[in-house]
Amino acid sequence: MSAWLLATVLSGIPSTLYALFTGADPLEATRAAGAMVGRPESLAAAAAVHASVSLFWAAVLWLTKIRTPPGALLASAAIAVLDLHIIAPAFFPDVAALGFWPQFADHLAWGACYSVGLSLGRPRATRP
Repeated sequence: MSAWLLATVLSGIPSTLYALFTGADPLEATRAAGAMVGRPESLAAAAAVHASVSLFWAAVLWLTKIRTPPGALLASAAIAVLDLHIIAPAFFPDVAALGFWPQFADHLAWGACYSVGLSLGRPRATRP
């Protein structure tokens, strides 16, 4: 759960910073997430969607035993392509309209945070 929580909370940082630095709307991706359930102006809906999608992918990685940093990064890159080039254009036009690279960076951040979260949840080896 710590891996999911860390990934969920921190993964939007790259696209948000990109939006702030370029003068774009930093809430555009939030509205796109809310639009996935018909509530583009609801921050609560966006948070619920983001947490749910994140939980789904965390479960997929856990069940497929992808638990190393390189594995998590590679998986998150593949998830980005699937999410942004296949699923979003077919079902979620507001998400598909977002810039690919900032969202790709968010996916990589998700993978990195997921990996760090896994290491936080593991007991540390102790020396006798």
